[in-house]
Amino acid sequence: MALADARPQSGPARIRRGPDRILSAARWLLLPALVLVSWELAVGLGWLRPFSFPPPSRLAAALAELVMRGFPQGERLWVHVGMTLLRVLEGCVLAIAAAIPLGILIGSVRALDQLTLPIITFARSVASLSLLPLAIIWFGTGELSKVLLIAYGCFWTMLPNVIAAVKYVDPLLIRAAQTLDTGRGGIFLRVVLPAALPRMFAGARVAIGVGFMIIVGAEMIGTIQGLGALIMEARTFYRSDITIVGMMLIGLIGFGVLGGLGWLERRLLPWQTGLEQVRR
Repeated sequence: MALADARPQSGPARIRRGPDRILSAARWLLLPALVLVSWELAVGLGWLRPFSFPPPSRLAAALAELVMRGFPQGERLWVHVGMTLLRVLEGCVLAIAAAIPLGILIGSVRALDQLTLPIITFARSVASLSLLPLAIIWFGTGELSKVLLIAYGCFWTMLPNVIAAVKYVDPLLIRAAQTLDTGRGGIFLRVVLPAALPRMFAGARVAIGVGFMIIVGAEMIGTIQGLGALIMEARTFYRSDITIVGMMLIGLIGFGVLGGLGWLERRLLPWQTGLEQVRR
């Protein structure tokens, strides 16, 4: 009977899913569309200066120019986008790969947590871009300095989240596993790690956002490839339209990467998605 009662409910749920997704997409697009239309009208009516606030139509023309002709020195848009994305992903992957095992160790050992808390607090307070001159002196103006600068900012963002994820696992879950005579290794793999993964994914999302904030400043020095370099060159030529296009592209790339990470989280942690739907 339970299976027979469950089957009819799945049909309407699947039917509703399509319209719900359309409505959700419409809500996402409504506000940006209103902003763009209002922006275009404000420039056309003379409320905003075209040089300082180029209208969306001019931004579209600048985007077409970047795709077709390139800027500066003929560098095509896909080169700038590819270099920025590559640098951010390299730095973030390096930081996350280092932060996860170290954070698990610190979160599991109370003495280490208390010992490293002042260091982590101090390091998180140092702005990553303030280290840019030192990074150039130590590693030069090549790719290494940019990747390590991003890795630094992402690491100190990710590490506290991993530590907290391990520390604040529900003790009832651990006690329940202990009553079943589960060993320490089994408790970690079957209880602590699955319970900590949602917070780790949340930390990864924040860390990647930090990486996209750092990359703009890092690419403004010593390179002609990357969206940060594109924005810098656009400022030199007083091309505010290309500057704004570069800023928007960074935001869109970050939005896409974080969306992909969210998709991966839903696939790896299906139970977390179910809990979120129940809470709603």
